[in-house]
Amino acid sequence: MNLANSLTLARIFLVPIFMIILFIKIPYGKFIAAAVFILAASTDGLDGYIARKKNQVTKLGKFMDPLADKLLVSAALISLVELREISAWVAVIIIGREFAVTGLRAIVAAEGVVISASRLGKYKTVSQIVAISAMFLENYPFSLLQFPFGQIAMGVALLFTIWSGVDYFWKARALLKAGDR
Repeated sequence: MNLANSLTLARIFLVPIFMIILFIKIPYGKFIAAAVFILAASTDGLDGYIARKKNQVTKLGKFMDPLADKLLVSAALISLVELREISAWVAVIIIGREFAVTGLRAIVAAEGVVISASRLGKYKTVSQIVAISAMFLENYPFSLLQFPFGQIAMGVALLFTIWSGVDYFWKARALLKAGDR
């Protein structure tokens, strides 16, 4: 167990803490939950950076990191649906894309090919974190200006989610066709 893997596990353990804080009735609960979400999300880039910098990339880390990301984002999106902050179809598209790309990676991995995170995939992740954070922060400080930043950010995240998903499948089309033979 190294520092990078410890950060990844911390992200997983922060998911239920985030959910508990969000759904118990305490003053400023959504803001505290948003802070926990942002803290957990910040470990995503940090764990990968540390693993590469210290040459501590492990099989456990390669497995747990994407799982931790999906748990955090899925929990947040499902919570936003429960709170009636976003429509269920938004959550289904984003979570569905994650399942589809994970399945794609598993299929090509069986052929000995690794699909690394693309630049679009990284933009997708950042846009999702920004959008989810804005929704939990109730658009603050943009709400003071009557500007729907959270909804716009969620729309941008949805676009990056779809675009990056299509991009992964487009780039893997030859591998998928070759696997059919």
